[in-house]
Amino acid sequence: MKKRCSPAVFFFVFLLAPAFSNAQQADDDRQAVIAAIQTLFDGMRASDSVMVRSAFYPDARLCTTFTDKEGNPQVRESPVSRFITQVGTKYDFILDERIWSYEVRIDGNLASVWTEYTFFRGDQMSHCGVNAFQMVRTADGWKILNITDTRSTTDCRTE
Repeated sequence: MKKRCSPAVFFFVFLLAPAFSNAQQADDDRQAVIAAIQTLFDGMRASDSVMVRSAFYPDARLCTTFTDKEGNPQVRESPVSRFITQVGTKYDFILDERIWSYEVRIDGNLASVWTEYTFFRGDQMSHCGVNAFQMVRTADGWKILNITDTRSTTDCRTE
């Protein structure tokens, strides 16, 4: 006697297959976005300006938010080219930005990533804060379009 599959089984298979596929794609995208950010920080640790440059979209921006001495909120923009030169310079110490967490959101070709970090110059803790990355998917993979960060020298995580 042959057993036949219920039409309901086929219905659920066809209904759920796209959900599994979408979940896998979302996880793949999340990993690719994080890998692009890790390329930036691996390049910094290696003083490799070519690697660092490869993480950025050509017209990328870098911004820092802070409060000035008078208590006014400020934003300072820095040229990506200057940043690449600075991190590509060989020092007697390693520039090490340690990322403690990744909060990733993706919609199509746009990703937003929030990371907590602590920045070290060699063994010396310099500052900590939050990076807010805006990423875009390109033909060459995910690239950093913008980084805006906060900086503090108190209550910094070191491990």
